[in-house]
Parts: sequence; C-alpha cells; structure tokens
Amino acid sequence: MQQAIVGFHLDEENHWIAVLACGHTQHVRHDPPWQSRPWVLTEQGRSEKLGMMLECKKCDSY
Repeated sequence: MQQAIVGFHLDEENHWIAVLACGHTQHVRHDPPWQSRPWVLTEQGRSEKLGMMLECKKCDSY
C-alpha cells in the first residue's frame, strides 16, 4: 500500500528512516549501487521528499 512520507529520523547506526503517514517506518538508505538515494544525505533533499509515496510492506501484510 502506498503511504506518504511525513518525516525522517536516524536509527542507531545513523541510517535514515522515513516515517510514513500510516505510522510505520522504512529505511531510505543511499547505498550505491543497490539503492541510489543521494537526496537522503541532505536536509533539503529530505524535505523535498516529504509527501512522496512509498510502498509500505507492513500495511501490505495486514
């Protein structure tokens, strides 16, 4: 199920986590070549992605 990003925070290993509108969370790592998300490395990049839709695997499993 698609859910909007409503915020971000760092986990204990300093990886960025998106907070979704449903209340679930999802890692949004920049880990080339597997995941290319350079926008997550800057505050401006993250703020520009607020409202972006991500697939919530936890919502899908219910």
